[in-house]
Amino acid sequence: MLYSGRVAQEVLGVRKRTFRDPIPVITPLLLAAAIAAAAPALSVPSAHPQPVARVHHSERGVGPQSPQRAGALSGRAAERIRALQEEADRLAREERTLLGDLRRLELVVDARAQELAATEESLRALALEQEHVLSRRLALQKQASTERPKLNARLVDLYKLGKGGYLRLLFGASDLKHAGRAYRKIAYLAQADRLRAESYKSTLEALAATERNLETRRQSLVALHAEARRARQEAARAVMRRNALIDDIDGRRDLTARYIGELENAKRRLDVLLAEPQAPGEGALPIAPFRGALDWPAAGHVTRQFGAPAGDTAATAASKSGITMAAAVGTPVRAVHGGVVSFAEAFAGFGMLVIVDHGGNAVSLYGHLGSLAVTRGAAVAAGAPLGTVGTSPLGTPELYFELRIDGRPVDPLQWLEKR
Repeated sequence: MLYSGRVAQEVLGVRKRTFRDPIPVITPLLLAAAIAAAAPALSVPSAHPQPVARVHHSERGVGPQSPQRAGALSGRAAERIRALQEEADRLAREERTLLGDLRRLELVVDARAQELAATEESLRALALEQEHVLSRRLALQKQASTERPKLNARLVDLYKLGKGGYLRLLFGASDLKHAGRAYRKIAYLAQADRLRAESYKSTLEALAATERNLETRRQSLVALHAEARRARQEAARAVMRRNALIDDIDGRRDLTARYIGELENAKRRLDVLLAEPQAPGEGALPIAPFRGALDWPAAGHVTRQFGAPAGDTAATAASKSGITMAAAVGTPVRAVHGGVVSFAEAFAGFGMLVIVDHGGNAVSLYGHLGSLAVTRGAAVAAGAPLGTVGTSPLGTPELYFELRIDGRPVDPLQWLEKR
């Protein structure tokens, strides 16, 4: 049974673009999906088969799909469904693990935030303590400034007494009573001066030590604060990375689920086909014997080799699976080998796209066509016109040609006739 254009576009995940739509990125996965979507075109012959333009290599038209081929496709679909279901289960387990990691990271972020708040509070308390010590030092310096005149006055008095002033004060007393009183006065003054000087000195030393200790603590807290801030930012970035990964896994799970649904629908259709009576079909001439002898799809020269990166533009993101040929707009594009047209309509990023199924899991693709000369289901021979060269999304006149053997892209230059 043939896929309609709308069904093919749903399988591909694309629709016909309008002039308002941006050019989407066409990846090899989407292109492979297009080929997979076009494959069922061989299941039922076209209601209005196209005449064969001309026959090369003594080819005959391809008949209805055989039960064996339908059975093989059904088996491949079932195998792919199992693989996709395993992938979905794996993604589910991975997401559960990531969700656990995310919760742990969120706890780390909370802990880092608490550490940061604690260091900020310690810095504020330390700043208050430093202000208190500074106030004490300033008060002591003020007190010393106040008492300094008194000490200076006593020094002046002693100076006036001259050398041995204390002795004259002591021995100048008229009797022992006055001598004792003078001695006690001298001792008191000396003791007071000494205690006052020692107290002032020890207080200043203690305050200086306290200030040094506070500065050391401040520097340590500043370093801890910076480390806590860095750790919190790193933990927050880790949470963002985990969230992005979980979103990516969710998207992949949705895509996998969609693919599973599409493959299950395709398998059901193939199972129905297997249950129906099948008309005998004719075998297609295999493409393998014509390696190195296939006709070129158009007149032109190769501008991009197979496997060469096509650049960063979204329009040519998948073209490394084939070759690009420079050719004038309107140049005829022809089939390189006989087969059945399984896809012939607009495909976002490739302009008009024609896919020819050659049987034996071999297909050829012709992209950037400006016009089409065939429709889906048409049997074509080698050299049959498929359309004309158009322009790429970048506006350059060119043809994109891809050849897939056993479902894998191969270098077309190894299969085309040497020039």
